Amino acid sequence: MVSIATWNINSVRLRMPLVERFLAEEAPDVLCLQEIKTVDETFPHEAFEALGYTHRAVHGQKGYHGVATVSRVPLREFSRHDWQDNGEARHVGIELLGPGQGLVIENVYIPAGGDIPDRTLNAKFGQKLDFLERMTRWADAIDRPTLIVGDFNIAPLDCDVYDHKALLKVVSHTPVEVETLQRFADAHGWADLGRQFIPAPERNYSWWSYRAYWRGKDQGRRLDHMWASPDLARQATAHRVVEGPRTWDQPSDHVPLVTEFAL
Repeated sequence: MVSIATWNINSVRLRMPLVERFLAEEAPDVLCLQEIKTVDETFPHEAFEALGYTHRAVHGQKGYHGVATVSRVPLREFSRHDWQDNGEARHVGIELLGPGQGLVIENVYIPAGGDIPDRTLNAKFGQKLDFLERMTRWADAIDRPTLIVGDFNIAPLDCDVYDHKALLKVVSHTPVEVETLQRFADAHGWADLGRQFIPAPERNYSWWSYRAYWRGKDQGRRLDHMWASPDLARQATAHRVVEGPRTWDQPSDHVPLVTEFAL
């Protein structure tokens, strides 16, 4: 059994106490972090070492973006793709070498895309769509069991947001984003583990804005995802959204997801 978690931590150095608590309580074998907002040299290696996460692949940059995968299981860094095509640190891939040997885990932070869902008026929105198209071309050639996880910054289904009609023109839930993400899904036949275990239309949010009291109105969106190759998806035994960290002091606006595999 191997358990894998993903979490947009929104600054790993600031929120390391939350990470320590999460790892103590949930103890996944592998944790994929997005928006670490630091470079390798200032990543909290010692803290992870003390927690037993002695294997790490860090692709960071100063102050923005950045991804890291930490593990109790031996790994090797497998890939770094510049799907943004501008050098931003938004992806790192690893291969497990111990339990689950041979499994590739791709950790990605897809751009948010700005506020206006029109690439002619908002370059960031165009970059997001192009990022997804580059990912789609990559996915078309995958030939081994792969898990891709992270902050996709898209809530694809009507029930993945608190108000479908109200958000149709809001970046993260627009039809063009949903269609572009579906092309990525079709390129490899990915299985959406979140909906495999928590079927639509059940509530399955992973993000709540800092701007509104999150528990009061529950205005959430499902922006974080764990997608598996078809054969790997059949080995998944459990999946959960861990909402507790959103109530902790100085939380991230995202919460972790955890999937367990019988590998």
